[in-house]
Amino acid sequence: MRYCVTGGAGFIGSTLVDRLLSLGHTVVAYDNFSTGVESFLDAARANPAFTLVRGDTLDLPTLTAAMEGCDAVFHLAANADVRFGTEHPRKDLEQNTLATFNVLEAMRVAGVRRIAFSSTGSIYGEAAVFPTPEDAPFPVQTSLYGASKLSGEGMIAAYCEGFGFQGYLFRFVSILGERYTHGHIFDFYKRLRANPNELYVLGNGLQRKSYLYVQDCINAILLAMETAQAKVNIFNLGADEYCQVNDSIGWITGHLGLTPALRYSGGERGWIGDSPFIFLDCGKIRALGWKPTLTIRDGVIRTLDYLQANQQLLEARG
Repeated sequence: MRYCVTGGAGFIGSTLVDRLLSLGHTVVAYDNFSTGVESFLDAARANPAFTLVRGDTLDLPTLTAAMEGCDAVFHLAANADVRFGTEHPRKDLEQNTLATFNVLEAMRVAGVRRIAFSSTGSIYGEAAVFPTPEDAPFPVQTSLYGASKLSGEGMIAAYCEGFGFQGYLFRFVSILGERYTHGHIFDFYKRLRANPNELYVLGNGLQRKSYLYVQDCINAILLAMETAQAKVNIFNLGADEYCQVNDSIGWITGHLGLTPALRYSGGERGWIGDSPFIFLDCGKIRALGWKPTLTIRDGVIRTLDYLQANQQLLEARG
């Protein structure tokens, strides 16, 4: 099979590229390298079944050409700066919503009819039901990121109806693991390197979050695409557990052998649109035979070990 992976030089995208190549597929990675990392594709570049296309998802002709001859598209390219959405609201519209429209249009022209989409658990806003199922009451949106991803989901569903596409919409919790380049572990570790005696925390530390190891995430995506055959297939992807931000801080500082003073800012939300409790019902993907291989704590420690061994990534992010 021939696949196109948008955001193919990113954290999840490059990991997916390597997995698809290892399974014997041909892969086209599409990335503008605004946040992608060149070195993440070093192994892929050595494989003759791999092609890298440098391009933006807003560049429709280049995007369409990259998809020619592909059997499916994994659309992972996005603006993932959830925290700063209110500082640049157009970015979520352009890089998430309009980019997804461009991906769908490129697919339509190129004759590709299957798409896997990296959506988010943030589309549930501040849910009233926990763990939150895929058919939860339609939520009020609380972040521009979540709203832009929900818009992408809607367009994919409409293309499935209007143009005979088949869609796989994956609502992730936060993903951890090797090649992780942004998020709370990255931020905390970078701050602790600069000052091991004090750590500033957004929110009150009592926010409850769920996380998932990147390889477990990819296992779930590939299993769903092999197994589920509806026109539109929606899956929550997460662990069957959650932790407080303070728990994660304790695992990180304990692993580093540090006891910093914790300085909290704000109340129960770390930023505008931050949901104080994210915990997804993943019974639907589990019913296909999937289950996570790592606990949240193990995922946090593995991510921290990776950042310690690849500290150049911290410098590259300023």
